[in-house]
This record gives sequence, C-alpha cells and structure tokens, in this order.
Amino acid sequence: MSTGDDAQHSSTRPGRRIVVGGEALVDLVPLEQRPLAPLAPRLGGGPYNVAIGLGRLGTPATMLTRLSTDAFGDALLERLRESDVDDALVQRGEEPTTLAVVTLSETGAARYSFHVAGAADRLVADPGELPADTAALAVGTLSLILEPGASVYADLARRAAGRGVFVSLDPNIRAALVTDPDALRARLDAIAAHAGLVKLSDEDARWWGRSPDDLLAAGAGAVVVTRGAEGLLAHTRDGEVAIAADTSRPVVDTIGAGDSVHSALLGHLHAHGLLDRDRLAALDDDGWRAALRFAARVASWTCSRAGAEPPTRAELDGEG
Repeated sequence: MSTGDDAQHSSTRPGRRIVVGGEALVDLVPLEQRPLAPLAPRLGGGPYNVAIGLGRLGTPATMLTRLSTDAFGDALLERLRESDVDDALVQRGEEPTTLAVVTLSETGAARYSFHVAGAADRLVADPGELPADTAALAVGTLSLILEPGASVYADLARRAAGRGVFVSLDPNIRAALVTDPDALRARLDAIAAHAGLVKLSDEDARWWGRSPDDLLAAGAGAVVVTRGAEGLLAHTRDGEVAIAADTSRPVVDTIGAGDSVHSALLGHLHAHGLLDRDRLAALDDDGWRAALRFAARVASWTCSRAGAEPPTRAELDGEG
C-alpha cells in the first residue's frame, strides 16, 4: 500500500479529529548561547507542541490538558486557538503553570530542567469518553510521569484503544523527573501494547529498555525512531525503512523537533486514511518513505527558528 505525496487530500471522513493529551508548559529559553544568558518565555510542552503542529497543518486536533488561570495559561490557550486547535477538552485551574528552564549547547541542542510541583497540567481530571468522532489519541512525555495525571492519561489510552481509536505514544523520557522507573516502564509497556504508533528517540529506547522489535512483538503497529542528524527510521513487521535528515535549512535550535516529527507523522497518516493499526502495519516501503520525508521536512522547518514553532500548511505549500 503506497500513499503518494503529502498533500492534504484526506481519505478519512471529514472532521475526524486527533485528540492530544498531556502537558502544556512554558519553556524559559536563553536568548544567547552562553551561561546565565537572559531567558525568554516560549510556549511548549511535548503534547502541546504536537497539537499546535497538527493545527497548523490543517489536521483537526483537540487538546486535552489542564491550564492555569495565570497569564501563562491564558497565553497557552490563546495560542491553541490561533493555531486552529479545538479547546473543548481544556480544563482550567488556579495552580501554577509548569516551567522548563532550557540550556542550549553550541550546536543548538536543548536540555531541560523542570519546575512541576503543584502545577496545573499534572492535575488533569478524567474527561470521560472522548468525542465520538475521535480518530486518534496521542499521549506522552511528562504527562505519563507525573501523578495523578499520569494514571488518568494511561487509563484514557487503554479505554480509547478498546473502542478502536488509534493510539500514538511518544514517551519522550525526562529521566530526572522519574521517581519510580519500574512503574513508568510498566505504564509505557501497557500503552505500547495497544498503540498503532510508537515514536521514540534512541535515548528513550535505551532508558526504557525496549527495542523496536520488542515493541512490535508486544503489539505496537509500527515504531518510528528519531536519530537526530542521522534522520528517521521506521520499524515494521516487514523490516526497516530509513530516510536521512532534512538539512535544507540551518539549525537554530532543536526545541520541539521530535514533537514536530510526531505531529507530522500523525497529520500524514490522517491525510491518507492510515490512522488504523492494521492499515499502518500493512504500509509498504514507499508509503513509509513518504511519511518519513514529510516528518523530516516539518522538523527541519521547526529547527530553523527559535523555540517550538512548527510550520503552517501555507508555509509548506509555498515551497512549491
């Protein structure tokens, strides 16, 4: 089964949405690549970036999270709306917004330290059943580490998979925040066993202790591994498909690069009617190359500007 190019000519039913569940936070990003440089706030969080990326691609997306009623929370909500992301499942509370302090290496690679105590996003309440038109649920990152929200998202993923909703997992491990590694590994194992797609980095796989083959054997439909400058690698039951990184733009920083890969993959699968575990498992090599090339292209756009700023559909189409 092949998919052709990455234009948004969807064979899925109109209006079928992707729900993205997880944290929305503020990255405090240095304005210069030097110690103790001034910090500027950038709106982010892995799941939040995925939702923004989907909305900008024109893919119907709904964000599930809990936002603070502080100024940061207001700004996070406004950016969702500006990016055409539905906020019907966004909860609000007086708790503070999670902060992530970013340091950049000389190559622009990002490292994070998090301030999460009592933050709004980890106190998300179970929303009950997802909207009836939900085609996929994407979860991951801090939201699967920090209780009590972690159990909410894990249970939601289990119920969604039971209803036949396509589940996508990006563990995006932040090891410094993990207090019970065995419990987190068990939670990730349970979600991956029902997932249509697992997207992870080499570092995630090493920490988790699960190879792509392990995840496929446990039930995942497909696994895509991000390898930084080496590109992307899809693992399927029929083998592997690799593509090189898109180097057409200079790298400013890598903030949100992996999230852009995740949103681009989901947007591409939505556009080609592949948000189904069995259909994705049957995708041929040409279909995978098209999906991976699109994801690499979107990530290249994001890395070419400061902060997690994924491209819009108009920007991509403007390349010709």
